[in-house]
Amino acid sequence: MRLDRIRRFVGSRLRSAPGTYIWLAVLFVTTVALHHMSPEFEEDFLRQRSTNIHELSNDPLRVLFSSAMWIDGGYWFPYAFLFTVFHARAERWLGTLRWLVVCVASHVLATLASEGALLEAVRRGLAPESAVNTLDIGVSYSLAGVIAVLTYRIPAPWRYPYLAAVLVFYGLPVLGTPTLSQCGHFLSVVIGLGCYPLVRGREKARNPKETLAAPRG
Repeated sequence: MRLDRIRRFVGSRLRSAPGTYIWLAVLFVTTVALHHMSPEFEEDFLRQRSTNIHELSNDPLRVLFSSAMWIDGGYWFPYAFLFTVFHARAERWLGTLRWLVVCVASHVLATLASEGALLEAVRRGLAPESAVNTLDIGVSYSLAGVIAVLTYRIPAPWRYPYLAAVLVFYGLPVLGTPTLSQCGHFLSVVIGLGCYPLVRGREKARNPKETLAAPRG
């Protein structure tokens, strides 16, 4: 009986965030596939699906989609945890369509902006020509955008330390000599915060002070 309740609970949670867990299932399959590749083949394989300048110039739609279906490094379980904590929560709150808009906007816009800046650096001689083939895949830009948009789900006053933590985590690396990835992540946070119009009409965050003060019975 207890096992049945657990199975029903897990099933209901999966069904409540279908986009998150379908995406996570795809990442599981592709991660398993990576573990069966030789290191040399894997690097070349991922580079062809990378959102670097070379691949974006040739087939931008293909690589913008395919780059979000692979995990660089091959560790799936941390993403399963992060998807459950952030993506699933955002999808249940926003609905699948609005959640997907945040994901796509963060992934696409941050990628194009950061790679555009890198292209300009290459043209000015500030970055080597080899940078056009930089390996750039993964789901972290979308994750950063979703983490940011969840700021609007958290009630005040807890919203503000959460936002501060997000800005410190993603913002500190760009204050020094940031990498392409660090710039992209910070841009994703800005894009996620800019998705405020999408949260209108969603369930408002409850203020725990008001909840505790409400009469019972």
